[in-house]
Amino acid sequence: MNLTYQEAENYLFTQLPVFEKTGGSAYKPGLDTAKSIDSDFGFPHRSYKTVHIAGTNGKGSVSNFLASVLQEAGYRTGLFTSPHIVDFKERIRVNGEKIEAGFVTDFVNRYCEQFASLRPTFFELTSAMAFEYFRVKKVDIAIIEVGMGGRLDSTNIITPILSVITNIALDHTQFLGSTLREIAGEKAGIIKRGVPVVVGESDPRINPVFLDKAEQMESPIILASNKLSASTGQITPEGKQLFNVFSCGEPVYRGIKCAQLGAYQQKNIVTAIAAVEQLRRLGLNITDDNIYRGFENVNSNTGFYGRWQVIGNQPLVVCDTGHNPAGITYVAEQLNSQSCRQLRMVIGFVQDKDISSILKLLPKNAVYYFVNADNHRALPANELCCMAQRYGLSGNAYSSVAEGFAAAKKDSTMDDFIFLGGSNYVVAELLS
Repeated sequence: MNLTYQEAENYLFTQLPVFEKTGGSAYKPGLDTAKSIDSDFGFPHRSYKTVHIAGTNGKGSVSNFLASVLQEAGYRTGLFTSPHIVDFKERIRVNGEKIEAGFVTDFVNRYCEQFASLRPTFFELTSAMAFEYFRVKKVDIAIIEVGMGGRLDSTNIITPILSVITNIALDHTQFLGSTLREIAGEKAGIIKRGVPVVVGESDPRINPVFLDKAEQMESPIILASNKLSASTGQITPEGKQLFNVFSCGEPVYRGIKCAQLGAYQQKNIVTAIAAVEQLRRLGLNITDDNIYRGFENVNSNTGFYGRWQVIGNQPLVVCDTGHNPAGITYVAEQLNSQSCRQLRMVIGFVQDKDISSILKLLPKNAVYYFVNADNHRALPANELCCMAQRYGLSGNAYSSVAEGFAAAKKDSTMDDFIFLGGSNYVVAELLS
């Protein structure tokens, strides 16, 4: 093959099954293909330390927080996350720099035909790309975010120095199970023998799943929220959110300035702090100053965005990629605490989400602009509008994100608040 970068990217998205594009038809559980590709590359992830992160919500935030802290501590840090919002290269970074287009192009040209007989999915091949890129770039440590689940996710071929599970909620139930315990069992699949695991949000309904798995694997387990808590403070003049972190009620980190806004980051900061403290116990040299600077500089260090991101003022415009009932619960709480003349919601969803449960959570005092992103999994705006009316949400349907956003801006005064979200694709279209 002799493809240009754009042709190589198109190949990845059109010739391979891509979950974000096609949904369930691109989901291929099992590790056989990932292991085969990994073997052909000579197990690149064994060349550096890794931290493996799973969970229903918050794993992207925790991944970026940890990467930023490690960068501040002087470690050359790889970061593999998904999905991307605007640019495919966002998925694979070293010290915040996106993977070079030339590496992507060369990888596709050299290896896609070689592995064609294995019929890899998009995620299997891009995971292999990330592992190899991190080896080539000689990283000290890589933060690896699970794509879906854990036990059968193609990233689960690694043996990390630390496993992290942020939380458990109902999402992707058609693949991971219909109960919290079933989903927890899939996430617990990343726990490796003898490798410590941090569980972010303690939940007595599912803690036994993690405790039993950790005991079986002889892995030390830390239930972060049983020991640590966080409180939010004011927004600083430079637009950072203040957090205080407590251990058994005593302050341990006062006045953390976090570049990521949103009260829901309280939970993610607790998980990240617990993970950092465990990394210290494992011998990594991370100072308190590294921790403070890591949270304060996370956006510039890792290129992180899309979580309660302010993109306009007068009227205030915020976007957020929360897209399942648990994530929307946090967003709704934040929206309800927002003071404004009129809340305006530009929202759209993909069809395989539990949309009824999400609609029940959304504020009824808002004006809605129902949109469908340019993706064939998107629920048509007219259908969404009809569904929303059953839950007391009123507004109009628009054929695109741009059209819905333009209408919201036209209707707004400078004291209004416009929120955009419901799906990664809604945010992606706006930001791109």
